[in-house]
Amino acid sequence: MILLKRTLQFFIICVLIGLITLVSLYYYVKPDIPSVQVLKDVQLQTPMQVFTKDGLLINQFGEKRRIPVTIDEIPQTLINAFLATEDNRFYDHIGIDPIGIVRSAIVLISTGEKKQGASTITMQLARNFFLTREKAYIRKVKEIFIALHIEGVLTKDEILELYLNKIELGNRAFGIGAAAQVYYGKELKNLTLAQMAMIAGLPKAPSALNPIRNPTRAKARRNVVLGRLLTENYITQEEYNEATSQPITAYFHGAEINLYAPYISEMVRAEMVSRYGIDKAYNSGFKIFTSVESKVQKAAQNALVNNLHNYDMRHGFRGPTDVLWDPETQPALTEQQILNKLQSVNELGTLKAAAVLSVNDKTASVLLKSGERTTLTWDNLKWARKYITRYRQSFAPKAATDILTPGMQIWVRKNEDDSYLLSQIPEASSAIVSLDPQDGRIKAIVGGYSFEQSQYNRAVQAKRQVGSNIKPFIYSAALEKGYTLASILNDAPINQWDKSQGVAWRPKNSPAVYNGPIRIRRALAQSKNVISVRLLRGVGLQRTADHLLKFGFKDSDINRSESLALGSASITPLELARGMSAFANGGHLIEPYFISEVQDAYGNVLFKANPALACDEEPLPTRNEFSLHNSSDEVEPTKKCAPRIISKQNAFLIADAMHSGIWGGGSWAHKTGWSGTGWRAQALERRDLSGKTGTTNDSVDTWFSGFNSKVMTSVWVGFDNPGNALGRSTYNNNLDSSQISGAESGAKTAQPAWIEFMKAALEGTPEAPIEPPEGLVSIRIDLATGLLSHKNDYTSRFEYFEKGTAPTKYVLSQPNDIFEEDTKTEEELF
Repeated sequence: MILLKRTLQFFIICVLIGLITLVSLYYYVKPDIPSVQVLKDVQLQTPMQVFTKDGLLINQFGEKRRIPVTIDEIPQTLINAFLATEDNRFYDHIGIDPIGIVRSAIVLISTGEKKQGASTITMQLARNFFLTREKAYIRKVKEIFIALHIEGVLTKDEILELYLNKIELGNRAFGIGAAAQVYYGKELKNLTLAQMAMIAGLPKAPSALNPIRNPTRAKARRNVVLGRLLTENYITQEEYNEATSQPITAYFHGAEINLYAPYISEMVRAEMVSRYGIDKAYNSGFKIFTSVESKVQKAAQNALVNNLHNYDMRHGFRGPTDVLWDPETQPALTEQQILNKLQSVNELGTLKAAAVLSVNDKTASVLLKSGERTTLTWDNLKWARKYITRYRQSFAPKAATDILTPGMQIWVRKNEDDSYLLSQIPEASSAIVSLDPQDGRIKAIVGGYSFEQSQYNRAVQAKRQVGSNIKPFIYSAALEKGYTLASILNDAPINQWDKSQGVAWRPKNSPAVYNGPIRIRRALAQSKNVISVRLLRGVGLQRTADHLLKFGFKDSDINRSESLALGSASITPLELARGMSAFANGGHLIEPYFISEVQDAYGNVLFKANPALACDEEPLPTRNEFSLHNSSDEVEPTKKCAPRIISKQNAFLIADAMHSGIWGGGSWAHKTGWSGTGWRAQALERRDLSGKTGTTNDSVDTWFSGFNSKVMTSVWVGFDNPGNALGRSTYNNNLDSSQISGAESGAKTAQPAWIEFMKAALEGTPEAPIEPPEGLVSIRIDLATGLLSHKNDYTSRFEYFEKGTAPTKYVLSQPNDIFEEDTKTEEELF
């Protein structure tokens, strides 16, 4: 009896000690137990995704790949695989498995080793969210209490859903949605039984059991999972036999990028990091919809790449990138040896690394890095004159043996007909920016030939001299001063002594052809340098500079010298496109934007662009004109108007003069016809386009900017080193019309990219001309004098004027030969 009493007392004491210990442990770990709200609002670390305006994925940022899924989206077989392998009593226990704990304790007592068994799915979830993987007793205690707490807060399905979305599964894949994509490139619903078992086997050791790194061990683990499914009667023997016989099919699948557009996606990344910080930006599951349209963006990328290759071909072949073997002194390598060497070559864009195997008179056989063999035909080789300098190339080759020899490592790229063309990495750089001039939306932007080659975004970072692209702004200032498109200025050389330099400043036209008295419209269309200087002098240097600042250019970029009239100001392509948009939208300074919408991981809209439009402010409606809304109603964003910087009449007149830059002066009886510098754009067969070429001294920078009322696009081509000139190409009868010889210029070097891009960007869209606003009059003038004319023939045309600025006098007499072209050179005029 006494023994029984003492035994009972001992038992009660042990229970009390146990309870006290348990309570003490609870209060010790209580600070680490998450709140109910934390568990309800847990945020999965999901990468940031960047999309085009029309929903194509263009990039993904974040160290962790995760594709969150709901419990309803997970196949039951995959759930069964995890339950059978990790926690078969999951739906029966309270968060901890007493049987497993006892088993783990027995192992610990008998062996003295701390092993990690007995962890339920709930305990694993507790560890993954709130604890480390450290093998310590106190961590295990915390894990148990947190697991019990989780079971009291969440349902079993909520716990399982969190676990399957959180768990690490190797190759930076977190959660089963990401694992299905990373290993198999599939959605969960499309996985086979063998593939599901493979994924379910990964939590034990995501690295050691990885099917990409360790396929043998991964297959053994997969079969263990299949065995558990069979034992628990989740699958039949027949299903088990078929699944275990399946080979390992996993390989790494990157993010499903629909359109690779790295320059715009990097702009988005930098902006989101600036707004939210790097951790939140990368891991909060933001979905950013950019302003670019996939079709237009792709067209811009293709146009830039094709144009740079065309420039490069005009200047000759610089030779192989490497020589793998010398056929005169070394035996040829085996195919496998060649492929081994090519594997170390990083390919760029559309360029493919290849080795020359053999060369005949008019063809060459090559082996690509991919293992593909192909033959380069003469049509795809004959462009390759030997490069000497940017100003000089050798004679046209007569045979393939003049260009290539076996053993050379070269670049090739595909033509439109899928044949391969001998190529090389372009040395020049380029940028394209296309805006909607009505609201500033960036429709397309490309900052260079290859983001892998250079992450420098020339579209927004490269300040380069704009050359004659500055002239529309100079002429706009002149119109404000009282000049008209019919004003006559003398197109003759300027010879001015510069006291400070001790030399004469003699700005020249390019080409150095002078027409004497000429109307401003024609001077702008034909890019007459001396007229631009005379207009700047007429307006005044400071007044002209102040006018240019209205277009959003930075004061530090606008130099205060007469060279400003020739384009010495340094401006980025985006800044130029923004300023030029004022002529397309009626005189407003729009604000370019590239993020249209930001959503959180659940699709809630956090930000939606509400740009200022090219409009004039309207009076606010009176109170009774407002519609009534309930507090729950969605109210449209308030309309904002971009600031007006020039009059709509000024904007239209400059745009119309730039229209002559493409379409010229007409061709009545072939007497007065003349071409603008942008005449090549007539190939687009659209009468709604205006444009302006731009070339700086020695062809260091070349530009073309052009627009209608819906699209404004600027293209720049040059070298990243501003000291390098683009040079000239010598005549070669093997080149087509897009690769003509002569000095590089805005019309020859930049405009072809603009034409190719605009052809695609405007395809299927109606013409969108810039309509003349109120406040203008159209009056017939005499072409030679700019005065009013009674005639209705090739000596006259209708011209637009702002009301009050039109000429009031009629021309009195006209010599019969006054309309013959005067094309005297500078030397003849002097």
